[in-house]
Amino acid sequence: MEIISCHAAHHCYIVNFGGVKDLSSHRSKLPIVRQRRFFFFVVESGLGSSRYSHLDSLKLKRLGRHQSSRTVCALNSYDNVDSSVVTGTNNSYVLDGEEGGSNVTDSGRSIPKVSIPSLPDEDNGDNVAPISSCFWEWKPKFTVHYETSGSENVGSPPVLFLPGFGVGSFHYEKQLKDLGRHYRAWALDFLGQGMSLPGEDPTMQSKNGNKYMLDQESNVWGFGDESETWAKELVYSIDLWQDQVRYFVEEVIKEPVYLVGNSLGGFVALYFAACNPELVKGVTLLNATPFWGFLPNPERSPRLSRLFPWAGTFPLPSGVRKFIEILWQKISDPRSIAEILKQVYADHSTKVEEVFSRIIETTQHPAAAASFASIIFAPQGQLSFKEALTRCQMNGTPICLMYGKEDPWVRPVWGLQVKRQVPDAPYYEISPAGHCPHDEVPEVVNFLLRGWIQNLESNGSIMLPLLDCPENADFNVTKDLEFTREGSRKSVRVRFYGNKLSVWSWLSSHFKPIFEERTQ
Repeated sequence: MEIISCHAAHHCYIVNFGGVKDLSSHRSKLPIVRQRRFFFFVVESGLGSSRYSHLDSLKLKRLGRHQSSRTVCALNSYDNVDSSVVTGTNNSYVLDGEEGGSNVTDSGRSIPKVSIPSLPDEDNGDNVAPISSCFWEWKPKFTVHYETSGSENVGSPPVLFLPGFGVGSFHYEKQLKDLGRHYRAWALDFLGQGMSLPGEDPTMQSKNGNKYMLDQESNVWGFGDESETWAKELVYSIDLWQDQVRYFVEEVIKEPVYLVGNSLGGFVALYFAACNPELVKGVTLLNATPFWGFLPNPERSPRLSRLFPWAGTFPLPSGVRKFIEILWQKISDPRSIAEILKQVYADHSTKVEEVFSRIIETTQHPAAAASFASIIFAPQGQLSFKEALTRCQMNGTPICLMYGKEDPWVRPVWGLQVKRQVPDAPYYEISPAGHCPHDEVPEVVNFLLRGWIQNLESNGSIMLPLLDCPENADFNVTKDLEFTREGSRKSVRVRFYGNKLSVWSWLSSHFKPIFEERTQ
């Protein structure tokens, strides 16, 4: 196994969704200063001391009714957080003299406000976890790129982030810079995506000695007459990625992990957990796609699969090449990519220039078009999403759901179906947020993820985010999470769906506000 650290300059595009301007720029240097640790303590009724120390100057008063339940408070040392950081419970607290308030909806309901940490800002002198960009050689010619942070946090829980289709580890840099201050964190590029594309052509030269020319303009890989020996069985499929994650956990991380997956990454995370429960501490699904692959799996449906003679292997058949050429020209166009980003991000004020430039960079790789063809024609996995979920449930694998409410692709109803099948899974619906809540509202996702992991690591001594007491886990809870971004105060509404979630209560929560608005 070989791991090589590298830092490369990137070709950057700036997009305003009205046009694209090509600029050449380098990525800013990553910071090397690390933030102080994030400490938690538990105060229990009738006890005179806290579970942990390091409380120094924190002043805590509990307001409102008194009850015999546990309360949890997070003492953090962020320099960019208001002093009213709230504990993640339903009750109000005064921290350093300030109290969280509430918002009132049109229907008269009071929605508690919770102040959560902002992202660390290097420009403001905040400590940011440095990110290392590395390569791991899984097999000969199979080189995997990943990013990591927090390696100095020895003994802390390991967290592995899996990206969605068309992106890579760069899509989790807001998590690595923040959560890497408290955990050991990794983000992986799937083979055939991001910076894990092949380093050489998986196919041989054509008979006349010339490379196949895509649109007669530039050399591309994967369109030769015959596959190279190392690529004869290569298909960028869900099963390949599941194997890739397994070996990565075993050889690089070397211990069970918390998995976090968005979209395609959510499917892979659940699939991996179902097949390798001994390597998984928990799974967080971020708008996970509930299906992947169009062609039948040869092991599940051998007769049906024989109807499709080509299923994503190299080289591409001649009949597929023209189709891929037309399709690739369309989807790799910067204007198409900008439009897709506009669809999946609910808040169009979110800065997506870096994501946009990194996607463009990937499309310019000579193997990008053929790899895309392999991905979309690859067979389905040996387990469906529902089957993987059932197996995880049987194995007792902890699952947490965080779904952007305004996702145009993976609608909240898909998250509801998972919640109905696994009632004990915490389900947080975030609004406004689209298909990629971890990038659109990273402050919220990081806060929820941190709290969920601490709940598991403490065996329930630390309450789940947004909850007062264990009994509240049965019911729905809504709170407005507030934080500061670039000097402005932002608010995001998060709804926790309890264990007693019913279809009627979910439908009521979604359609009642619309009905009330129309009747006013």
